[in-house]
Amino acid sequence: MNKVIETIRERSSTRGYTPDPLTEEELNILLQAGLQAPTAANKQEIHFTVVPGSHPIMQELEEEKNRLREISSPPHNFYYEAPIVVIISADSTFKWGTLDAGIAVENMALAAESIGLGSLIIGCILDAMAGEKKAYFSQALKLPPSYEYKIAIAFGHKATAKEPHTYDADAHITRL
Repeated sequence: MNKVIETIRERSSTRGYTPDPLTEEELNILLQAGLQAPTAANKQEIHFTVVPGSHPIMQELEEEKNRLREISSPPHNFYYEAPIVVIISADSTFKWGTLDAGIAVENMALAAESIGLGSLIIGCILDAMAGEKKAYFSQALKLPPSYEYKIAIAFGHKATAKEPHTYDADAHITRL
């Protein structure tokens, strides 16, 4: 079977990581995969902020997410203690930024699977990143001026295994 198709079929969200850090080589592979994603009009407006899971801003994001969702102390933080989280932002004045960020995050998730790492695509901090503390979080994460959060992805060495999704192709595909 084609290696790309095999990787797509095997990838699933990882919700448990070992404490082992990523190597610089692993992190660079993931970032390059994101940078190589196509962007509308080849604008290349996507920005990647690499944040260690132990960075204090991660706890602040978790607390704000929980406050907004009225959740008290979930068993895991939103990135499941992954050693690295990449925040993907895009130019807020470019209407295709959200789509471009989605393409980049999928490239990164597939790259992680292909080198034996786990990943978790994260959208649940959108309210925290776009809410009343938007300017604070944007500054703390050093997002470029006029850029805003689009999506995030956690990476690490898998401590848990999960079967890929099953689906009913007939319910999701219409052929004309």
